Amino acid sequence: MSVHEITLEWVAKAEEDAAVSERESRVRKQPSPGAVCYHAQQCVEKYLKAVLQEQGRPIPKLHDLASLSEQCQFNPLCVPVERDGLVSLTRFATRFRYPGEAATREDAKLAIALMRRCRAALREFLGL
Repeated sequence: MSVHEITLEWVAKAEEDAAVSERESRVRKQPSPGAVCYHAQQCVEKYLKAVLQEQGRPIPKLHDLASLSEQCQFNPLCVPVERDGLVSLTRFATRFRYPGEAATREDAKLAIALMRRCRAALREFLGL
């Protein structure tokens, strides 16, 4: 399998997470804002890993979006979300997955907005 084929697999997995996040964000009866947040984070994580794959760089097994972004060889203007936004999305990967805290609709709205901005820019960066 070529580097590009594996990149496209990362993209397909990212798109699946984006679709789940978008779909869940529209649910009005028994919404799951935690799932929206989690899948938004997963989408961006997988897009960043797609960039690393395409650049021939190692794919670390971590979920820290700011760290992943720093490992990509980007023009600084390419990443549409500041480090704080990436840190917020990173927290969504684990914060609401365990008892003790629950995501709100506001958290879900923030996660979707951050995901959309990152997804659009990373797709453009990858030429998609």
